Amino acid sequence: MIKNIILDFGDIFIDLDKPATARAMKKYGFTKLTPDLETLFNAYEKGEMDSPSFLKQVSKYFPDATEDYLIDAWNAILKDFPKSRLDFVEQLGKEGRYRLFLLSNTNDLHIEFVRNRIGKENFARFENSFEVFYLSYEMGMRKPDAEIFEFVLNTHNLVPEETLFVDDTKENTDTAASLGIQVWNLQVGKEDITELKRHL
Repeated sequence: MIKNIILDFGDIFIDLDKPATARAMKKYGFTKLTPDLETLFNAYEKGEMDSPSFLKQVSKYFPDATEDYLIDAWNAILKDFPKSRLDFVEQLGKEGRYRLFLLSNTNDLHIEFVRNRIGKENFARFENSFEVFYLSYEMGMRKPDAEIFEFVLNTHNLVPEETLFVDDTKENTDTAASLGIQVWNLQVGKEDITELKRHL
């Protein structure tokens, strides 16, 4: 029986256009994600640097881009947060049948953008639907590393077999499954988080 639900954020609640940042940066010569850039992005998602430091590092790769352009390009992947999903998770939280946790690979710039886009009141409604709102940059860990799942399980004394993890990225659900956690690898565009109860 499922007693705990751990939910991803991007493409589960908020729609993403994952290639948008790359498209925006083509103007400044971006062609593909290099190992150096990937390391930089992952470090930022793990909170190993603050936003000014991150932007300073990125600007070394794209010296002709203004800081405002870099911020806009970075946030371009973030799209709509359908009200139906917010209403759904808020109601699920109020029902009190499951312990709800958010577990998102994200960063300070993205969260600030989302907070401003959907409004502080709606963001608070979303955050308050969860027992704990885990963001990778605040934790110093990121998915798909096993340590982030182990941290949540151990911190809250969650039994893996009684826990469902929902994420759109198979690499993340594969790691969770290897730890005994039940998983739903949600297929974006074909499934929606509002159908969650079918998987419980």
